[in-house]
This record gives sequence, structure tokens and C-alpha cells, in this order.
Amino acid sequence: MTPAPYRQKTSAELIIPHPRPVTCISSSIEWPFAPRCGKFLTMMQRAILSVYDKAGLLEFAAALAAMNWELIASGGTARQLREAGLPVLDVSEITGAPEMLGGRVKTLHPAVHGGILARDLPEDRADLGAQGINPIDLVVCNLYPFEKTIAQPGVSLAEAIEQIDIGGVTLLRAAAKNFARVTVVCDPQDYALVLAQLRVDGQVSPASRQSLAIKAFAHTRDYDTAITAYLAGAAG
Repeated sequence: MTPAPYRQKTSAELIIPHPRPVTCISSSIEWPFAPRCGKFLTMMQRAILSVYDKAGLLEFAAALAAMNWELIASGGTARQLREAGLPVLDVSEITGAPEMLGGRVKTLHPAVHGGILARDLPEDRADLGAQGINPIDLVVCNLYPFEKTIAQPGVSLAEAIEQIDIGGVTLLRAAAKNFARVTVVCDPQDYALVLAQLRVDGQVSPASRQSLAIKAFAHTRDYDTAITAYLAGAAG
């Protein structure tokens, strides 16, 4: 048995009630735990936001909230959104687990990554339902400034290592892999594109989702290249 306070949540306990009414739309996608709306099940679209570079964050998040998106965020991102008066769920509210190891572990949880990686397939929807997990449609994430850190004079190896982002890279790669359903945004410059398409079409186009996924994979590639080069140099 897992000791308190880290008792494993049951599926029922992991279902988070929506803070705003769900907008019902016609859809052939039947996700678990959404209220019935005519013939199909549907639910509020959900975005997870976890960013170091907070340029344009409040405006982007406010626009999503105005379109009835549910916002999930971690750490400082959640604090900034809440201080601006935006409705936001902490990641810990959907995982049932606190941030730990000084912030090293925040979003690494099936409630997050299951929601991101689930495909529009009956078996994936059944898996989510069995675990009490709702899908995530948009991932907004940029990474700790590793290259900026190592460019500072006198930075120690330990300081550099603490700027190696793990959860953010995992969010980006998961969302980019599942671009058939999920939109990934790693650059604040792309906020305007995403909002424009959401306002007109209610979704980001498949071509844009694929383009944004390519950008996210390039971002993580360059990030890992910088880490590899630094550690190789530090090893002498």
C-alpha cells in the first residue's frame, strides 16, 4: 500500500470537474467523461501551458479562455495566469501528485501524457476512460534557457545541469508526435497563427499542426545538441 499523502488516486478521483460550462458541438469523437450533447459526447478543449519565456503568455491564454478552453499550467506559469485573474488548473490537480524534487518532476505523469498522446481511436479512448484521463488538445511549452546559462562566465557544471529541461522536452515531443490531433507551440511568435485559426475554424489546420510539430522537433534537437556539446566539453 502506498503511504499517505501520496495515495494512488482512483479513476473516479482523477476526473476533474470543468470550471465552466462545456460548449457542445457535433463531433464523431466520443471521449470519456464528457456530458452528453445530442447524439455524441464532446468536451471543452484543453490546453496545457508550461513556459519559461512568458512573452505574450497572458494575451494568448486570455484569448483561449475567451473561446472556452480549459487551461492547465504548472509552477510559475500557473501563478502568472492566476494572478491575471484567468481560470487555471494546476497540473497537480489533474495528476493528483505534487511537484517534487525541487520542481524536477511536474508534468511527467500519465494524466498529462496519456491526455496528449491519445489518438482518435476507440481503444485509446477506452484506455483513457479506464484511467479517468481526459484528452489534451494544445501544448504550449518552451524550455529552460540552457544555452544562455552556459554562456555566463563562471557557471558551474551543477548549475548547467539544473537548466536541462526534462518535462518540457517530453511535453513537446509527445505533442509533436501526435500532431494528427494535438497542436504544439514552442515559440511565442506562433501564438497569433494559432489564435487566428481557432477563431475562424475552431481548430488549427492539419497542415499547421504538422508544421508546428516539425518546429518543435527541431527545437528539441537543437536543445539536445547544445547539451551534448557542453557535457562533452566539460568531460575534457
